[in-house]
Amino acid sequence: MTLASAETVSEPDDAALVAAIARRDASAFRMLIDRHATPLHRLAYRMLGDASEAEDVTQESLLRLWDHAAAWTPQGGGLPAWLRRIASNLCLDRLRRRARLSDAPPPDRIDDTPAADARLDAQRLSDVAQSALQALPDRQRAAVVLTYYEQLSNLAAADMLGMKLKAFESLLVRARAALRAYVAAAGISAADLGEGS
Repeated sequence: MTLASAETVSEPDDAALVAAIARRDASAFRMLIDRHATPLHRLAYRMLGDASEAEDVTQESLLRLWDHAAAWTPQGGGLPAWLRRIASNLCLDRLRRRARLSDAPPPDRIDDTPAADARLDAQRLSDVAQSALQALPDRQRAAVVLTYYEQLSNLAAADMLGMKLKAFESLLVRARAALRAYVAAAGISAADLGEGS
């Protein structure tokens, strides 16, 4: 039975699709892209703050799966964790390269769409949060994105970054303190954050 006829019966799991990709089955690769591209793009966008770069990281992560499918073995967290690790490392590489090329902070985005006061306040909070996230050192940003946006446990995020749990938790504490300081410097109070949620 071919993969195409098997999928009409039931959706193959990631491991079966990776095995098919190792045999260069393009339809299996398309299925995995459909499953995993959106979360990878979301992770990369949150780490990089740039949609175009996030798209590049997503494509490169998935191409690495195509290239290394024969060597992939299921581990804790399965294929999604493996892909997130690849994408996180690619993002960190890009951030390091970006830091070497420029010390300038990422450009602010201007939203000139007319909106109600509540929407403007929510946008301001969102902009401050994104700017605060982008202002963090690379590893601290990765820790926040993996823990809060991707909702990984501290242990899983520490493993993804190749860190011991205690070192990761210390990194996360420093990141939260830096975020609080950035938000306070922007003139946003805890009450503002409560209203924006």
